[in-house]
Amino acid sequence: MGEDVRTPINGIRRLVLIVDDEHINRRVLGKIIENDYDVIYAENGQEAMEQIRKRQKTLSMVLLDLIMPRMDGYEVLTLLRDDPDLSRIPVIVLTSERSAEVKSLQLGAADFITKPYDMPEVILARVRRSIELAEDNSIINATENDTLTGLYTKKYFFQHCCRYDQYYPDRPMDAAVLNVNRFHLVNELHGRLFGDTVIKALAGQINHILDGTDGIACRSDADSFYIYMAHRDNYEAVLNRIITELIAVTGQTRLSIRMGVYPAADKSIDTETRFDRAAVACNALRGNYTTGYCVYDDKMHEKELYSEKLIGDMDIGVEEKQFRVYYQPKYDIRGVDPLLCSAEALIRWQHPEYGLVGPGAFVPLFEENGLIKKLDRYVWREAAAQIRAWKDKFGVTLPVSVNVSRVDISDPGFEKEITDIVEEFGLQPGEYLLEITESAYTDNSEEIIETVRRLRSKGFRVEMDDFGSGYSSLNMLASLPIDALKLDMAFIKKIGENDKDLRMVKLMIDIAEFMQIPVIAEGVETKAQYDLLRKSGCDIIQGYYFSKPVSPEDFEKFMEDRINHTL
Repeated sequence: MGEDVRTPINGIRRLVLIVDDEHINRRVLGKIIENDYDVIYAENGQEAMEQIRKRQKTLSMVLLDLIMPRMDGYEVLTLLRDDPDLSRIPVIVLTSERSAEVKSLQLGAADFITKPYDMPEVILARVRRSIELAEDNSIINATENDTLTGLYTKKYFFQHCCRYDQYYPDRPMDAAVLNVNRFHLVNELHGRLFGDTVIKALAGQINHILDGTDGIACRSDADSFYIYMAHRDNYEAVLNRIITELIAVTGQTRLSIRMGVYPAADKSIDTETRFDRAAVACNALRGNYTTGYCVYDDKMHEKELYSEKLIGDMDIGVEEKQFRVYYQPKYDIRGVDPLLCSAEALIRWQHPEYGLVGPGAFVPLFEENGLIKKLDRYVWREAAAQIRAWKDKFGVTLPVSVNVSRVDISDPGFEKEITDIVEEFGLQPGEYLLEITESAYTDNSEEIIETVRRLRSKGFRVEMDDFGSGYSSLNMLASLPIDALKLDMAFIKKIGENDKDLRMVKLMIDIAEFMQIPVIAEGVETKAQYDLLRKSGCDIIQGYYFSKPVSPEDFEKFMEDRINHTL
């Protein structure tokens, strides 16, 4: 046997509004459905709208007559269609006029029940089916649309983009990414409710721009939107319109947005990649906090291909030892003559296709893609092996420092790993220096400080790298377990140009003296910088003034000079 249509849907009774100016029609229809549904009545369109607005959250169906006084059924259909909160409620039109069906459908009617009501089973089946379809559609819309803006979510946006391309394969389309500059500050300064107002206003403006044109949009992230629209040559007018309306709605004149555009997007590549390219262009404007746009071009594409090539070649580069560790000497300048005291291990890539590639090209790239841990471990082992080799060759130890990122030191296995490397090559922990950036301490201070304490208790020496670039408090510095402060090279570059930076360096040297630890200045390039630092009380110098980073073979002349100096 088939399903009993007189059973409430999922065992839950729905609320149905019957609208008809004829009392007898209302009662007849009510009798047919009242066993399965809770029923309320209205005599005309005006009364119906009052009931609908009052019960919009609980109302599941409207059975609507078309010909009524004080507001007919067509007007009711129009009002429901134009109200986003009410348009979800399905309407079955009650009519004996076949000619009314087309107009009713155009206005959003879900179905029809023909007068007179002589087939109760058919009426119940139509009511039940229309409610089920509306509720299913509501669930789908809830997952398709972002709750704050009403735009598509990213997942469904990509699906609709693909569908659009199927219908219009020859129409040139632009992929655009729009982002609010420093949106986190908007939330912090004005509150999340104001931030939501900004996002909703942006979504509204995007909808206005797309209205009447070819295009769709989604909210891809907290403060970011994806827009897929018919190609246009200039986006300046679009952005000006958006920001003008945004300021009018929010009253904030300091809001700014940036947009990246991948024009006339290549439809042979997948949709996500098209928007990745638009995002590359958008991100190129980071740090420029004025409203503007950037177009993805051949130059950006070449850079992307270059980056992807480096990422793809990283593993084989490690396996084949294409990565070479260079060493830059550090000189103690506290005596009469500068004296070699240690070195820093710095990575270079002898790429088979691109030649010698500097760390600026690949280190940030590997940090973004989670590959930096593997590269760091490669450097750690190479540096330990080199310390061992020099120790065996020259009979003396030259301590070497290696860089430890915040990702490394947060790894639960880091402490054991670095200890095992030192033991494997028969080194003492004090011969192996660890450089940890100041920002790593401030990001997760308690956990990192505890790890550093344990390492120092085993004999490792720890240098705080890039000191002055972070936000360490004096109180925090006083309690940090470190063995040296390494000044951020940005200060060193300017000490000969203005007194402000020189005074700042002197202040940091005073802090180190208070902590009873040496100061290392890196990036020293000129004799003027060297003289100023020496006069200010700096302890150790690193930079091109003495030497650029060199190969292990070339570095040995510094070792030999040091040995000859002590004989």
